[in-house]
Amino acid sequence: MNRAVRHRRRPIALTLAALAAAALVGGCSTAGGTEARGDDPAGRAGLTSFYGQKLKWTDCGELRCARLTVPRDYDHPENGRTFSLPVAKAATADPDARLGSLVYNPGGPGASGVGDLKSDEGEAFSRAVRDRFDIVSFDPRGVGGSRPAVRCEEPAQDAESGEPGPISPATAKDRARAFAGARAEAAACVRGSGGILRQVGTADAARDLDVLRAALGDEKLTYLGWSYGTSLGTSYAEQFPHRVRALVLDGAVDPSLNWRERAMSQGTGFRRAVDDYAEQCADIVGDGCPGATPREISDLIEGLYEEAAREPLPVADEDAYDVDARTLLDVVTAAMYTPEDDWQDLSEALGEAADGDATQLAALAEDEDPSTESRRKARGAAPENDDEAIIAVSCLDTPHPRTAGPYWDALGPAGKAAGVYGTSSVVDELTCADWPAGTERPHRVSAKGVPPVLVVGTTGDPATPYEEAESLAEQFPGGMLLTYEGVGHTAYGRSNSCVTKAVDDYLIAGKPVRPDTTC
Repeated sequence: MNRAVRHRRRPIALTLAALAAAALVGGCSTAGGTEARGDDPAGRAGLTSFYGQKLKWTDCGELRCARLTVPRDYDHPENGRTFSLPVAKAATADPDARLGSLVYNPGGPGASGVGDLKSDEGEAFSRAVRDRFDIVSFDPRGVGGSRPAVRCEEPAQDAESGEPGPISPATAKDRARAFAGARAEAAACVRGSGGILRQVGTADAARDLDVLRAALGDEKLTYLGWSYGTSLGTSYAEQFPHRVRALVLDGAVDPSLNWRERAMSQGTGFRRAVDDYAEQCADIVGDGCPGATPREISDLIEGLYEEAAREPLPVADEDAYDVDARTLLDVVTAAMYTPEDDWQDLSEALGEAADGDATQLAALAEDEDPSTESRRKARGAAPENDDEAIIAVSCLDTPHPRTAGPYWDALGPAGKAAGVYGTSSVVDELTCADWPAGTERPHRVSAKGVPPVLVVGTTGDPATPYEEAESLAEQFPGGMLLTYEGVGHTAYGRSNSCVTKAVDDYLIAGKPVRPDTTC
């Protein structure tokens, strides 16, 4: 499943691009709109009350907060079972220039949109965008402050699954232990969450997004999704193409990939990102790199993996995390998301670990743990359930084999292509073998009538490799691809002014991005 937290352009006729831009600025309905076709969900029996609800805003620090009620089962909305979803809004700085709401999803699956907005009050967006839109986010069904939310009990322990296995299980014993542990984890989530596990998929979350659009008073949706948020945006475009005003998908997830292809894609992305770290460390970190050359850095990391696979790396604090191979992998891959923020600390920690003290690696692992109390307080949100939700949504969205064999068949090719980053990506999928099955299948985008969608891809993206952005842009009718040449996960809000201007011009005025635009 995706580790993501925040992942060739088709030519557009100039006349169509100009029409799309005019529609964005004017917000006019067309004859091909949802209402004209007679399938407006707001008028469907059982959904009228949900689409007609008014959000009751209250102050929550510098933001305004409310709750949105949506049906648990859109096929049976009248049965009284609902999700209550938290919503937060940073009101536009210039009400007279307001175009509407801009709804965003920060990624995951499992990241709290409300917590994310509270953490920076919308400053991930440029001043130009904040002057024209209310910045809005929400916790998707089952996530964060959602009521109910996905919860997993502690897995039952037994002799077979009680100890963590290697990230590249090779022996029959190790593989049996890994599969047993994954089954125990799935069973613990079924016990903790019950019937909602079949109701937290992305397709239903996209329907919630349309209810939110209506509750915000917007005729059409303006949306930006980072990472997993691109899956949510893609699903919205497929279900409500005529409700889209502007759609930015940054760090794209390709819906046509099956579970094995996705694991391979992400494993390869992280392997390349760590290679980029070795090659470019001196450019970003300077003299603080853990080796004098890219080869030295790569060899140091490989040596630490080999050492940690035998026994946890030594730490000075007996209460610190055990830095086994999995912990080391988690710390290294987490640092690949934002090199500008994390490569310095990673470099220092790796250097100290190579000298025999992994205490700093353990501290970084604790910082990445979503259950850490300080992290919850810093985000100002409800207790997070990132780990539970990422499993729940990923397993429901993508069909997985029910037996162990296909996973072990994938292990060898994944290891050959991406080393521990490939094998761990396959092992991470094991929990889905025993998960309640969903109805979604890998497919190419079908969104006839959607206006031009802007896909943003970063060439060195670890979690959502650039090839997926290329593919997604090509799948959308009139899809546009904006390329950021750089490292790290996603581009808008963390890259450069070229990306910011292109995205802002599209969001505000519908200005199309020219083919082969690279920043």
